[in-house]
Amino acid sequence: MSQPAVAKRYALALFQLATEKQMIDEMQDQLQIVEEVFAKTPELMDVLTHPKITIGRKKQFVSEAFAELSPTVQHTVLLLLERHRIQIVSEMVKEYRFLANEVRGVADATVYSVKPLSADEKRAISQSFASKVGKHTLNISNIVDKSLIGGVKLRIGNRIYDGSISSKLETIHRGLLAHRS
Repeated sequence: MSQPAVAKRYALALFQLATEKQMIDEMQDQLQIVEEVFAKTPELMDVLTHPKITIGRKKQFVSEAFAELSPTVQHTVLLLLERHRIQIVSEMVKEYRFLANEVRGVADATVYSVKPLSADEKRAISQSFASKVGKHTLNISNIVDKSLIGGVKLRIGNRIYDGSISSKLETIHRGLLAHRS
């Protein structure tokens, strides 16, 4: 089975547990911490996948590193470690976030703009586009891209809404070239 499929299975199991315990948000916050720890310390993955370090020592290390988290999250990370699937942690967290967002009516969106967006601009974009994708709200992350010249480009899942000036200029350019021949 592929790693994304395995990550989905683990995420779904965690999500079902969180739903039963009414801890969807808390579980997401804790999984976010796990993801951040792995992202900020890439050598952690090296230690946890190193063949010369015993599984007992790796478990002890994980238990100490994530002692503040709920037993469910700790157990999940330990289970991934035991089954030699620790590399899917990031993908599993992403899948869990997707499931939690689906229940809340939220989608993640990336907005590309020439300058950083203010909180009001993010809120306005969220209100404008959330209904277009059948959601209540959008979690907006902003990426500054000077090549856009002006306007914004929005990515929600696999949909792209491009209102950038560079895109409009490209469309005009293609139109002129098509009429030329």
